[in-house]
Amino acid sequence: MAPHHLPFYLAPGSGVDPLMVVMGLFLIGTVLWVGTLYWRLHSLPERMAHKSQKLQFEFVAVLGLISLFTHMHAFWIAGLFLAMIDIPDFGTPMRSIADSVERIADAAPGEMSETTRADPPPPRQPGPAQEREHGHV
Repeated sequence: MAPHHLPFYLAPGSGVDPLMVVMGLFLIGTVLWVGTLYWRLHSLPERMAHKSQKLQFEFVAVLGLISLFTHMHAFWIAGLFLAMIDIPDFGTPMRSIADSVERIADAAPGEMSETTRADPPPPRQPGPAQEREHGHV
């Protein structure tokens, strides 16, 4: 009894609505796309710190997790700033100094290098200038 010239977007008598199926698939795809975009944006500081091999990578990752679970954007912004700056590496020079001092401390007093095995300088003869210096004290 329905007229044969109805538009395509009206559901036929069988009950299947093709426009609703297309819009449902479009909605599911859009939600997945927006979710992926959100996760990519949220992990931006962590990816930046990992790509440039920053020392503070773990700290940036923890700030990202805290901001994800608490929904406090200040942690995400702090992680982004930490990922953008370079913190100087003080550990490597200090470790080198500590290794050198340890090597010096472990050397026995009798084990001197070739340059220090030379004869010690002759003792100084007290001269008139040195005797005057003692008188000032």
